[in-house]
Amino acid sequence: MKNQELALEDYLNSEDLLNRLTDDEIGDDHLYTGIETPMKADAFHLSDDEKKEEISKLFAQIMDVMGLDLNDDSLKGTPNRVAKMYIDEIFSGLNPDNKPKVALFDNKYQYNQMLVEKDISFYSNCEHHFVPIIGKAHIAYISSGKVIGLSKLNRIVQYYAKRPQVQERLTNQIALELQSILETEDVAVIIDAKHLCVSSRGVKDDTSATVTSFYGGKFQNPEKVQELYNYINN
Repeated sequence: MKNQELALEDYLNSEDLLNRLTDDEIGDDHLYTGIETPMKADAFHLSDDEKKEEISKLFAQIMDVMGLDLNDDSLKGTPNRVAKMYIDEIFSGLNPDNKPKVALFDNKYQYNQMLVEKDISFYSNCEHHFVPIIGKAHIAYISSGKVIGLSKLNRIVQYYAKRPQVQERLTNQIALELQSILETEDVAVIIDAKHLCVSSRGVKDDTSATVTSFYGGKFQNPEKVQELYNYINN
């Protein structure tokens, strides 16, 4: 009996359970394995130009396997276009060289209430199916004596969105980056997004949306959270 209980405890361990599941058993479930985007140790041994060249070749193979005629005038440039799009645009957030440069300024106005920037539009891609996640981010922070330009909030959202993502990870990555930059725990991030892996395939539910949130420091107070939602919903 003791051995059976130990075996059950071992099986219920989340990491061990994931290792036991096949891709088909996992299906469309959102797996969230950590804060950091999973990257290889040698992720940047190729230059961006070399990556685009390799992706172009590989995508041409995918198109060929699907039976598409790569000699067609409309299709022959597609592998190069996709490669350029992946590296320079929709997955540019994988490269730390593209991280926004952020300057801090003294809070000379002595504004000590929450600052909210709402409805920051972003486009990301689900790391499970490589199809779009389209949403809006709402960000709030309370200054500890320093502030950043409003546009930098947008750029931080875009940077972390432009990589294969899971919404839960995206939420936390934005929040932790802002806490580090602003030198305060008083940061809140709310993301409301539609996942095309849900609406355009699988269950094909076009009306649902996913909301995730991060509340740090003073934002763990329910009254502050309610104040934030009042701003967002006005």
